[in-house]
Amino acid sequence: MDRMDRLPTHPVEQASSAGLLGVDTGGTFTDFVWWDGRALHIDKVLSTPEAPERAILQGIAKMKIPLQGLTVVHGSTVATNAVLEGKGVRTLLITNRGFGDLLTIGRQARTELYNLQPEPLSPPVPREDCLETGGRIGADGTTLEPLTEADLRQLRSEIEQRQAEAVAINLLFSFLDPEAERRIEAVVPKALFVSRSSRVLPEYREYERGITTWLNSYVGPLVEGYLQRLESRAGGAKISVMQSSGNTIAAHQAGAEAVHMLLSGPAGGLAAARFIGEQVGRSQLLTFDMGGTSTDVALLDGAVGLTTEGKIGRYPVAVPMVDMHTIGAGGGSIARVDSGGMLLVGPESAGAEPGPACYGEGGGAATVTDANLLLGRLLPDAFLGGEMVLDRDAARLAMSRVAEALDCSIEAAAEGVVRVANEHMSQALRVISIQRGVDPREFTLVSFGGAGGLHVCALAESMGIRRALIPLYGGVLSALGMLVAPHGRELSRSRIVQLDQVVDAEIEREFEQLAQQGVEALLDEGVEQGKIDRLYSVDLRYHGQSFTLNLPWQGRTVSQALFHQAHQERYGHCFDFPVELVNLRVTVREQIEVPFSLQGGDSRVSVDQIPATAVLSGIGVVPVYRREQLTTMQPLEGPLLITERVATSLVAAGWRCMVDPTGVLLLEQSENGG
Repeated sequence: MDRMDRLPTHPVEQASSAGLLGVDTGGTFTDFVWWDGRALHIDKVLSTPEAPERAILQGIAKMKIPLQGLTVVHGSTVATNAVLEGKGVRTLLITNRGFGDLLTIGRQARTELYNLQPEPLSPPVPREDCLETGGRIGADGTTLEPLTEADLRQLRSEIEQRQAEAVAINLLFSFLDPEAERRIEAVVPKALFVSRSSRVLPEYREYERGITTWLNSYVGPLVEGYLQRLESRAGGAKISVMQSSGNTIAAHQAGAEAVHMLLSGPAGGLAAARFIGEQVGRSQLLTFDMGGTSTDVALLDGAVGLTTEGKIGRYPVAVPMVDMHTIGAGGGSIARVDSGGMLLVGPESAGAEPGPACYGEGGGAATVTDANLLLGRLLPDAFLGGEMVLDRDAARLAMSRVAEALDCSIEAAAEGVVRVANEHMSQALRVISIQRGVDPREFTLVSFGGAGGLHVCALAESMGIRRALIPLYGGVLSALGMLVAPHGRELSRSRIVQLDQVVDAEIEREFEQLAQQGVEALLDEGVEQGKIDRLYSVDLRYHGQSFTLNLPWQGRTVSQALFHQAHQERYGHCFDFPVELVNLRVTVREQIEVPFSLQGGDSRVSVDQIPATAVLSGIGVVPVYRREQLTTMQPLEGPLLITERVATSLVAAGWRCMVDPTGVLLLEQSENGG
């Protein structure tokens, strides 16, 4: 096995520097895809959660990538992990008098509707760190309580006394007039990280705006520090970061917009899935990204969908992010038996350290990866191209504890672990499709992530899907997505008015003002003025509704007609009610030219020459093929295993597979299958 695999490509243009490097920092592995101007190279290293930049630098050194002239685009879990683990910095919240408990009260939505004695949750910001002041304006923009110089002096004094690292400013209706927030920002000591809601999210709904602004400050110093360490140690490289919206941002700008990085890595996977779909001519995709710690699912119908109703942990995040559903089920998900004898899988994960028991790093808990190994679906000496030999005895010992608790054989316990994990992931796929009124049978299931290929056939069958595809080197697809994503920004502003009262020219002027902010940010990153696209859309609702539908802006009359039609399609009805404009949204995005297109290489070995076999539990002996040896467009009937450097795929009985000219593995259920 070579030091690193090369992905067959068709070069569109030659790179004049060290090329492009896509990096996806996951909970278990950090993945690399490097375009050197002629071919793509891939690799993986174990993540270093305590210092994520260390794994990135280890991978760069391992792949012998020259830093000078290198462009690095990476997805980071720093912001996400800090929020989920409650390890952000001490942050002060500044708001109007009488509203210090705003973020604690929230929407008063209960996670357990019928629990009369729920466990109390700690407030986002402790009461002693909530500072109240003047500067209150009303819904019509008039001043209700002025912000005085005495208020500012008192704020300055209280901030200095509390020794926090960050400040979040969230005044009522600040999106109508940001002046008071700007004056408060000016008196905050320069050493502190500051976020103001009129910049982070200038939209209505003070709770969602406040949480988003607080999260930006809560994780901002951590993101800034991480990126500064990475830039200083990767001297000579130009570094960008993937945002939750699927656009990239320069590292020197990313720290101030940390809240936009909460779905950084998964967004890369969807960018790559869309790119792969374009290569094979399929636009309706149901994506399934199974890594070591979690599984992300999403639905793509020609484009990557965005939502402003996302959540991270228990917190709403109202900035645009890729519309996906995430569950705690991955290769490292831990299996256990509860006091009632029920087999549970996840959401706890063995992570990168110590990892699944079969990694031989001291992990003693049975995981999904251990189960797949014991069932013969993973080959001990083929993991990571043979660089990492899996310990079958350690996996067996760990699974024996589960088997003993269930009073069954080790193989039966392993089969149960896989089936429970599959059910968790099937439910996630139903949430993103069936529960939204979408028939998944019309879509192609796209599997990626290091563990996805072992479960794709079972999940497709559970959803009634007969077609699936596994991209070439799907185990690092999120890293590949970093290379095909454009620089871009998502901007918004609330403008609440009845739609038939607006003047098109006035709305378009506001769009241009918003767009200019994004254009200036892209110009600062080195994007050429002539390569920036602008997309305008609006959030509309019927008067009296709480939630909106986002539609392209095509003028007042056309947009109103489109809203009635969209409401009918989404909810099955529409009304003869006034339509209300709520938010203006602008996307500014670089016109990206991907420097490569995927294509399969010439086969070196015919599939008639079977290089190996494996014994699958409950099935028997099956052939094992190395993916790079498969002949293009030659069908193979399951059951069989296909190995590659960063993943293993199981083609189940009743399924047929073949490699198309782009190198994508196409799977189709036989007519008599399922």
